[in-house]
Amino acid sequence: MTTPKQLLVRATARNNAEWCAAMSRSHGLAGEFGAQAWAAPSRTPLYYPDAVTLVPDADPTTLAARIDTTAPGAAVKDSFADLDLTEVGFQVLFEAQWIHRPASAPAPVSDLALDVAGDPDMLHAWALAWDDGDGNADLFRPELLDDPANFVLAGQSADGRVVAGAVASRSDQVVGISNVFALDGGPDAAWPVVLDAVTWLFPTLPVVGYEQGDALAAAVRHGFEPVGPLRIWLHGQ
Repeated sequence: MTTPKQLLVRATARNNAEWCAAMSRSHGLAGEFGAQAWAAPSRTPLYYPDAVTLVPDADPTTLAARIDTTAPGAAVKDSFADLDLTEVGFQVLFEAQWIHRPASAPAPVSDLALDVAGDPDMLHAWALAWDDGDGNADLFRPELLDDPANFVLAGQSADGRVVAGAVASRSDQVVGISNVFALDGGPDAAWPVVLDAVTWLFPTLPVVGYEQGDALAAAVRHGFEPVGPLRIWLHGQ
C-alpha cells in the first residue's frame, strides 16, 4: 500500500524532473518522460542530471541506456535512494533529503521587494546575483521565460538590486523550489522572501524541494520537514 508520504515523494520527484526538463529545453535539449524516469539523450546543463527516477526500483540497465555515458559528467538523480548504479559505472556523488512545507504553514513577510523575472534583462540580473561571480550566469537563458510553469523569483533591495531569490516550478500537486540564494545571510535570509513570493503566487500548493547539510537545517528552521532521501550518482568518477 502506498502511503501519503510516498505519494508526496513521487509528486516531488516528478516536479523536479519537470524542472530539469524545462532547463534542458531552454538549452535546446529535449528529454523524454518514461514510465520509470525522465532522461535526456545528450549532456544536460551544468548542475542538472541526465535522468531523474519517477518511481522506486527503476531498472539500472535501462536507465543507463537512455543517457550518454560516453561524455564526462553523466549524472542520475535517484529520487528514492534505492538503486545500486555501481554495476553500470556510477558512484554516489552526494545524498540529500526531499523537503515539504504544507500550504497551510504561516508565511513569513519579507522586507525586500518581490518580483518575478519577466524579460531577459531581469533574468540576467537575477542570474548574476545567483551566480555571485562564479562565471555560470549564462546557465539561465532567455528561453526559460517562455515556460509558463516556471517562475524566477527575485528579492530586491531598496536600490533595485537583486539580493535574494529562487526558482519556483509549478506542477499539478506541488510547487518546487530550487536555486535558493541570498547574497548576504545565506538560506536563512533567502527563505523569507522566497516563501513570501510563493504564498502570493500559489497560496493553495504545498512547497517542496531538496536540500542537504546546512541548507537542509535552514529549510527546517523555515517550516520544512524532510520526507525522504535521494541520491545523486555520477558516472566514471
